[in-house]
Amino acid sequence: MIKRFIIFMSLFGLFAYGYSQKISISGYVKDAASGEIIAGATVTTDDHLNYAISNSYGYYILTLNQSKDSVKIQASFVGFSPSSLSLTPYQNLKVDFALKSSNILDEVIVSAERTTTYEKRKEMSVVTVPISKVAAIPSLGGESDVLKTLQLMPGIQSGNEASSGLYVRGGSPDQNLMVIDDAPVYYVNHLGGFVSTFNSDAINSMKLVKGGFPAHYGSRLSSVVDIKMKEGNMKEFHGNAMIGMIASKIMIEGPIKKDTNSYMISLRRFMYDLIIRPLTKATSFNGTSIGYNFYDLNAKINHIISPKDRLYLSFYTGGDKILSRQKTQTDLNKMTLEWGNILGSFRWNHLYGDRLFSNLTLYSTRYRLANDFTNTFTHNSIKEKTSMSYWSGIVDLSLKADFDYFFNQNYKVKFGATTIFHYFNPNTTSYQSVENSAAVDTSFGSRKQNGLENAVYLENEISIGTRLFINFGFRGTNYRIPNRNYFSFEPRFLTTFMITENTLLKASYSSMNQYIHLLTGSSPNMQNDIWVPVTGAVAPSLSKQYAIGLEKTFRNGMYEISFEGYYKTMNNLITYKDGVAILSSASDWQTQVETNGKGKSYGLECLLQKTKGSATGWIAYTYSKATRQFENKNYGKPYPFKYDRTHDISIVYLQKIKRNIQFSATWVYGTGNPFTLAVGKYKMMPEVINELINESNYLNYGQVYNDLNSYRMRAYHKLDVGINFIKKVKRGERIWNISIYNLYNRQNPYYYYLDTTVQYDQKGMEIPGSAKTVLKQQSYFPIIPSFSYSLKF
Repeated sequence: MIKRFIIFMSLFGLFAYGYSQKISISGYVKDAASGEIIAGATVTTDDHLNYAISNSYGYYILTLNQSKDSVKIQASFVGFSPSSLSLTPYQNLKVDFALKSSNILDEVIVSAERTTTYEKRKEMSVVTVPISKVAAIPSLGGESDVLKTLQLMPGIQSGNEASSGLYVRGGSPDQNLMVIDDAPVYYVNHLGGFVSTFNSDAINSMKLVKGGFPAHYGSRLSSVVDIKMKEGNMKEFHGNAMIGMIASKIMIEGPIKKDTNSYMISLRRFMYDLIIRPLTKATSFNGTSIGYNFYDLNAKINHIISPKDRLYLSFYTGGDKILSRQKTQTDLNKMTLEWGNILGSFRWNHLYGDRLFSNLTLYSTRYRLANDFTNTFTHNSIKEKTSMSYWSGIVDLSLKADFDYFFNQNYKVKFGATTIFHYFNPNTTSYQSVENSAAVDTSFGSRKQNGLENAVYLENEISIGTRLFINFGFRGTNYRIPNRNYFSFEPRFLTTFMITENTLLKASYSSMNQYIHLLTGSSPNMQNDIWVPVTGAVAPSLSKQYAIGLEKTFRNGMYEISFEGYYKTMNNLITYKDGVAILSSASDWQTQVETNGKGKSYGLECLLQKTKGSATGWIAYTYSKATRQFENKNYGKPYPFKYDRTHDISIVYLQKIKRNIQFSATWVYGTGNPFTLAVGKYKMMPEVINELINESNYLNYGQVYNDLNSYRMRAYHKLDVGINFIKKVKRGERIWNISIYNLYNRQNPYYYYLDTTVQYDQKGMEIPGSAKTVLKQQSYFPIIPSFSYSLKF
């Protein structure tokens, strides 16, 4: 079957290529002000019969009939003024377009403008939000966040309140492939999930794919978040700085040599630890000091070697750190908790002729979690030092090659291959103790593991006439570990039919595999995400997703409405066994998890957008169901996923009050998350040791539970508002942002707990039968006003 599938695609390609031999107009689409490339721009003839879309590196190729008559060609993109020129297509030509920013708020907020209609024919279940517009969304402390903006779109949920995690179409966070300049990021949160690791000042573009996956995407089950960093201004020096209530940041960019190479550097840091740590030390009575900070550093160099060659060097590092130090007369206690990412990627673009575009990528990425605890006891001549350390992490080293071949306007092929070497350290604990001359030094935990992941793909983009578009292909993957070799074939299919000029009908099917898993503990006090590999006992996860959708624009592109329905199944999922809250180093991690789990999700998504005018925004609604099933959980019956949310609504309103004043508001509503509640209790037999020690013989109680996740929290909803005051200054532009989080002070539940109260008589004795157990709600985020000051120069 696979062989027939490949032969059919090859014959179709030869037929499409021979059907119409044409000349080509090719080149790059760039930002006129900075020289940065523009991905996803539309290049079309004035009759709109011929068009091309620039790829992720800004390159396009437009095929035309050979002629001596003049033809007008136009390039356009969201947020930029179109650029056009006239030429005579009698031979192959090189034409670069430089677009000027329109720089007005009443442009499209979400990519839905008429000029992107061509690109919409080629994709489904894709969300893009221009980075320049993310800053208009209300944000706590003025810290604009791309992931929190994505949570306002249908099919994408946040999990807990204020979290920047993404739960896409019933999937979990580890099922999202997050990449910066083609290198994966394994941990994407700061401040307990309140802030994402993606600093918007360093980002050029962002796209999330949640279904209809093209064959060049893989390695995860639920979504791909593809983020490109700014390349650096090739024309002149620019920068911006911000001081906010959460963090402060600065970004600078400029040419190393004008129009040849450029750089970009961005730094963001949490500042409160500079105040809190010395303050706690000065005010405490036992010499205690506590501190917390996070940081992000992005850097990039862009170099044009020739019209056919370009190099990119990208770097990111970021992390969180908690410090605690306590000193008494005899003891010195230190605690350090650290976690974060570091990655780098090298990319080489090369053109072979006009039709074959290639990109070679070499990257390395690392996620590390390290906890260190140290106690030093000193008294007279006695000195004892005890330390314990815990490590967990993953390191990837990868090489991949991607190719785009343009046969003609109706047929384009993408193909490539990738290999990834994974190194896993699931959990290692070391213990050291030194007492005078005696010493103990030992380590224990799960065995470190390696794995080699390989993939090849072939993708066909075919236009049949002006109304029908098809993208079909496959991805073949292989994962090798000692004594085991996994293979997978992943077919992909997407079709779009243009019913009318402004109405599109879409359908897709995707099969995806995932060779790594994430275990997240239930402890709320510290970071405890553990990445674990596929083994002989833990199989790769597999998903299959079907989707169908309808999109329509009206009133000359001012409004757009879209509907999508999806059905997704997931197999070979893993989770902690009952009673395991966090991975223990005392035994191998494989003995602490349930395997061979199943998941199912389905839903309907609706998005209504207003894309033009002084008032813009959107309304997003999702109806969905998501379940999990494990043999040894919930008696083997399916149960609601932890973040199953039946109804999810987001309303975004953006108003340009004046040229220099922008108002924004977001209101969100969601069905309460499911949770498991104890419905009864029973007396437990007291331990024999307790009978000997304590004559009163206190009794312990066990709890009786109903079905897993059979209860729901109260509904979640809140209103955020923000306003920007913009003013031109001598050397740039300054912006004051005032935001209010949770304007009407909704007390949303973060978790529930049972609390038992008793009554006492005058003698202080417990009154028999007076014990009363009640269910209580814990809320963390009341109304929070904040402000920030930004300066662009």
